[in-house]
Amino acid sequence: MRRTLDRFLTLLAAACAAMTVSVLLLIVTAVVWRGGTAISWAFLTEQIRLVGASGGIFFNIVGTLILLATALAVSAPLAFGIALTHGVYLKNPRARERLMLLLYVLNGVPSILFGLLGLIVFVLFLGWGKSWLTGGVLLGLMMLPTVTVALSERIQALPNRYLEAAAGLGLSQPQIVWSVILPQSFGGWITGSLLGLARAAGETAPIMFTATIFAGATFPQGIKESPVLSLPYHIFILAQDSFDPAVGTKLWGAALVLVFLVFFLSLAALPARLRLHDEASHD
Repeated sequence: MRRTLDRFLTLLAAACAAMTVSVLLLIVTAVVWRGGTAISWAFLTEQIRLVGASGGIFFNIVGTLILLATALAVSAPLAFGIALTHGVYLKNPRARERLMLLLYVLNGVPSILFGLLGLIVFVLFLGWGKSWLTGGVLLGLMMLPTVTVALSERIQALPNRYLEAAAGLGLSQPQIVWSVILPQSFGGWITGSLLGLARAAGETAPIMFTATIFAGATFPQGIKESPVLSLPYHIFILAQDSFDPAVGTKLWGAALVLVFLVFFLSLAALPARLRLHDEASHD
């Protein structure tokens, strides 16, 4: 009976995985089929014209990359600090469990709430208006749990002999952190950052009220009232407001570029993730 149940659950899990992969392949195939005709050098290097019916998405790509770079710069120091607190400085197991639970709760917060938080705090209270920095901060907070958990897993997977050898050489706790723990956990940070960026790249809700507009922006000119264009918001507006076939082609082309960006970030994280598990299994 137990063996039959195990086989049934295995088949059920395999069927769910196959269904998920099939849906993903169907979506990607549809995006590639409809958006492939729009991809050209002019589409990637020109700015938007005629409300999306002409021109390209150059500044949308630039704005998306600016937001992602800002999010990475915001999340990195916070993630290292929280991961080190969890893995090194917190000695109480219950406190460590609560900190990890807080990260999981933060990871489950709907993205629209981050957008409302940014609207209230940065746009209205601080008077920044729509700004690329506000969007980058919000995206950095959104990806913070992913980066921190990956870092914490890597720190926990470090062999004790590394730490014991460093302590045997007379290194203090801060020296062990700087010379052993941080270099050895860098791969976990890369993995978590790439996965977090892959999620942040497709988010619309956190930036639509705080950081991005549909047209009229180029490179940021400062912090206050300095919005950027972005691929997710561009796709959102075209999908909502346009029925022109020419605009439809541009819409699917922009979607294909965004899918490629997310796919590239996710694929880049895979080797680091596999290497992390391989090192942990050998240790």
